[in-house]
Amino acid sequence: MKAVSLVVAGVIVGSLAEVAPAAAQQADVKQSRYQIGQMERVLEGAVEHGITNIRERLQALGPTELLINNNARARGFRLEGYGMFFDVVAPSFDTVLWTMRTLDQNDLGLQSALRALQAYVKAAGDPNLDQALRRVELQVNPTLVARATTPTAVQTGQAAAVQAGQGGARTVTGTAAATADNPAPSAAPPVDPILSDPNGAYRTEVTHALMDALLDHSSSLDIQPNEWLTIGVRRNDDRPQLAPADSDASTFVIRMRGSDLAAFLARQITREEALKRIDVRVF
Repeated sequence: MKAVSLVVAGVIVGSLAEVAPAAAQQADVKQSRYQIGQMERVLEGAVEHGITNIRERLQALGPTELLINNNARARGFRLEGYGMFFDVVAPSFDTVLWTMRTLDQNDLGLQSALRALQAYVKAAGDPNLDQALRRVELQVNPTLVARATTPTAVQTGQAAAVQAGQGGARTVTGTAAATADNPAPSAAPPVDPILSDPNGAYRTEVTHALMDALLDHSSSLDIQPNEWLTIGVRRNDDRPQLAPADSDASTFVIRMRGSDLAAFLARQITREEALKRIDVRVF
């Protein structure tokens, strides 16, 4: 009887010894999934932050609203022998920019209207009209103003009078009223490149936001020095029926070696150096 009891006790102890590691492993898997889910939400927020920056840049160029029909989505996976990979789907905003380009091509855009007014005022040579146009430009937005670099008719006449010695110092500066209404033109502010390369601007904003998220929120993922933390980003394939086909769609990959990430988290390298060690490729 004693022997039987000892055998039963041994079986129970052995079973408990097997259950304990399995329970610990299950707890580790559950914690890992939780941390991956947290990082997914961080990356989705990073994409939204990049979109917010794009929206603000567009609104700074004029009364434009950026319409987004879907949200960013991120899914993370741990790959044995590699590290961590996150698949991120970013919303597409091409519809709004396509509309802006179409309006401008049909001479219905704001820039086209301003160019037409500028040409008329320049031909008229009226300083009062010129000042009125300047006030309109400032009210609309200075970044949309593309003032001609050639002198106006009034300025050309003044320069000729100075050369001929007909007006003296008063001819150079004009009348008191003209001087008050015609301040020295200031340098035009740089034009935001988002209008010439919207896809590039969008990719840059989202890339920078994701790189910051990678450095600031990945410590809990337990990336080993010999592993990689990779983020693959692609735009949503869905598009409105009225928009043209997106022939410039691309996937870009952001990745960092675990050893470099560990060096940054340990403050062995600066943030600037860490950003340089992040590999970004576009396909």
